[in-house]
Amino acid sequence: MVAKAKKQSPFSRPEMFSFWVFLFSFAAAAAISFYFSMILGYTILILLIVPGAVIFLNISKLIKRDIETYSVSERFKKIISALPDGVIVYDSDFKVAVFNGVAERIFGLNSDEVIGQKMGPEKAQDPKFGILTQTIFPSLAPLVIPRSKPGDFPQVTDISFNEPAVELRVATTPISTEDVTGFIKIIIDRTREVEVYRSKSEFITVAAHQLQTPITTIYWALDVLRKEEGLAAETREVAQEGYLASQNLSKIVNDLLDVARIEEGKFGYIFQEIDIIEFFKELLKNANVAAKNAGVNLYFDPGPEMSLPLNVDPSKLAMAVSNLLDNAIKYNLKNGSVTVRIARLNDKPYVQVSIQDTGVGIPPDGLSKIFKKFFRAENAVKVHTEGTGLGLYIVKNIIKRHGGAISVQSDLGRGTTFYFTLPTDPRLIPHKESPYEEE
Repeated sequence: MVAKAKKQSPFSRPEMFSFWVFLFSFAAAAAISFYFSMILGYTILILLIVPGAVIFLNISKLIKRDIETYSVSERFKKIISALPDGVIVYDSDFKVAVFNGVAERIFGLNSDEVIGQKMGPEKAQDPKFGILTQTIFPSLAPLVIPRSKPGDFPQVTDISFNEPAVELRVATTPISTEDVTGFIKIIIDRTREVEVYRSKSEFITVAAHQLQTPITTIYWALDVLRKEEGLAAETREVAQEGYLASQNLSKIVNDLLDVARIEEGKFGYIFQEIDIIEFFKELLKNANVAAKNAGVNLYFDPGPEMSLPLNVDPSKLAMAVSNLLDNAIKYNLKNGSVTVRIARLNDKPYVQVSIQDTGVGIPPDGLSKIFKKFFRAENAVKVHTEGTGLGLYIVKNIIKRHGGAISVQSDLGRGTTFYFTLPTDPRLIPHKESPYEEE
């Protein structure tokens, strides 16, 4: 529903004053010419014709504009009513001017109850207006996840409510019209979509947990068998292949569990202050064994600082960096190199880490998909057939949860560089883990 703004009649507008003066003067001139002097009356009439014509044209334009405005307003009402999403428009005093039919269904309110109401924060705990108020004032909602950059419009946020369970995606944009100067909110009800998404994650979690025990049993049985003395060479080879396959299967199950926990917002982070320089030195020491086996040279450029304290979750960050290093080594060339650099950004409170390799690279059409679930570039599949395509998805989440961002640059056949940032200011780290969705 659109609020019925009080519009002035075209005949009661201030601009009409001159028109009424003209009509009165014209009538007076006609009376004078009839009762007194025809010459005097006609002279007055002639003097009034020119300004009268100008006034008449101006008034015609005003009436035409009013008719056009009314037509646009009617079209606006029809468009708002036909939208599949909820629409709320409110002015700078948070007085609701528009509340369409979909918004009525989402919030369980009639437009007559809302239009004209001033929605202040004090209504946030009102059982009737609580969810609507917290949608207008997201800072009052139980859980808000920004989906757009600060300062960009529309501002997109996901808002979650527990009792009752409601999931909304809200896009907010400032507006300025003849009737309203304020904001318009487009609301998408994602409750069912999120429920289906969570059910899928729960199924993956249960299935993965059920698989863990038998896979671990097979893994240890094959490990014992392949080390058995006096085993025939052919049998030992089969046991070795089975052992490696069970090891790979165990990693796939663990990746699926990690993804399920990430998407539920239950991956679990414990932040503490560490020296990031020493942290990388230790990780690279462990990765150097794999690099030597692959014939790849590993280099580290820590920058000018001898130590650099940062707040991180060491185990989760180690998981992310190890994944990037493993890919840089695995998809490299013989006698290639991997270079890790750490540099403090001069204009921002962040440290940038880059991991550069001289490997096979990523095709241009794969760069936009590289952080998506289950994606593997065609050339990567040819080099190593095994893999789930979940590693970089997990990496992106870990970096994002640390308050950083990750990006990639690549030249096909010449190498790839991953860049990620970590904040030097702990206040830039999200204070709470939230459910994660693929962007």
